[in-house]
Amino acid sequence: MLWVLFLLAAWAVAGTACTRLCLAAVRAAAVDADTGRGRELTLYEAAFLSGGPRRVADVTLVAMARQRRLLLAHTGWATVVDPRGRDEMERSVIGAIGPEGQSRIAPVRATAATAEAVHGIAEGLVRAGLAVPDSARTTVTAAVRQVRVAAVAVLGLGVAALLTPAPPDMPRHLVALWFALPLALALSCLAVARVEIHPYSRWASPAGQRLLGGLTRTADGAADDRTYLTSVAVRGVGAIGEPDLRAAFAHREPHD
Repeated sequence: MLWVLFLLAAWAVAGTACTRLCLAAVRAAAVDADTGRGRELTLYEAAFLSGGPRRVADVTLVAMARQRRLLLAHTGWATVVDPRGRDEMERSVIGAIGPEGQSRIAPVRATAATAEAVHGIAEGLVRAGLAVPDSARTTVTAAVRQVRVAAVAVLGLGVAALLTPAPPDMPRHLVALWFALPLALALSCLAVARVEIHPYSRWASPAGQRLLGGLTRTADGAADDRTYLTSVAVRGVGAIGEPDLRAAFAHREPHD
């Protein structure tokens, strides 16, 4: 009855991994249903919840370029026109460009995305329950990875059980069926995680997603400057209408 020991080990591995994933998902989504109601997102907050720190840097660059305080060339260069930033994010972008007032856009985006101003935006959204904390994202990702390992382990234990001697009254297909149960548990948890957890585990919490849903509808409205920037914040640089400006963001360094 050695195969029974393998089966118990398979259930232990699959059960532990799936339980950890469920607990991590519950903690990541444990936001009060009323969180964020009546609150309006700033442009930077919407950008962070939609695409993270780099999206915040992108929106700042686009906003400054549309106000003619920053020149973004289609060749991938940024040139400062007005060195006076109006807020912390703009000052971070100007500082990333450097004292010469000109720099490649790619390193400016990368540096501005790690600025202290972005960290402040992230912390405020986490405190408000609108963003997923880094620890929660890491925990969910690690739990999903553990379930994947558990599925492989169950499969390996099943193969090992089939290779061991079994009683004559225990058909091999029945042994395989017993191992199919913990394997189905692990695979179903992965399937549910992909559908239910993935949309909420990157940046925005469920409450943040609700607020973003309203902004997405707003971004489809009249094409004023605020709506334009909101569309870029929610959808990314692909929503930029000007071909030259879009080309500036499409440009990449050779080593990138």
